[in-house]
Amino acid sequence: MRFMVMVKATKNSEAGAMPTEKLLAEMGKFNEELVKAGVMLAGEGLHPSSKGTRVKFSAGKRTVIDGPFAETKELVAGFWLWQVKSKEEAIEWVKRCPDPMPGEESEIEIRQVFEAEDFGAEFTPELRKQEERIRAQAAAKK
Repeated sequence: MRFMVMVKATKNSEAGAMPTEKLLAEMGKFNEELVKAGVMLAGEGLHPSSKGTRVKFSAGKRTVIDGPFAETKELVAGFWLWQVKSKEEAIEWVKRCPDPMPGEESEIEIRQVFEAEDFGAEFTPELRKQEERIRAQAAAKK
């Protein structure tokens, strides 16, 4: 099972505050543990929403909205993509994570990633082949 593990933004992360050397070292050690255990597939920190843009889709129209975005608690400051056996295993890993926002209340959200079999009959054999081809092409470009 794959899970997107999201570090939620805080006032400081949205203000552009960078992590300390100590936190970077702690997170580096944690990420090494994840990799050694075969859990971590990807992981990155994100710039504040002031450097971001949203595209709103409504009645066939697209509207571009530049950041920053108001609801800090709804924003993501960073993420991992993990491969684990269960949601419970993902929770146990998150419990071992260093506090991502020392001195502030922070939150990490865990969400399961859809797999091909989750889509049922609507994900036809043709669409599955297309998906496999796209993934192979994307991997080849790395």
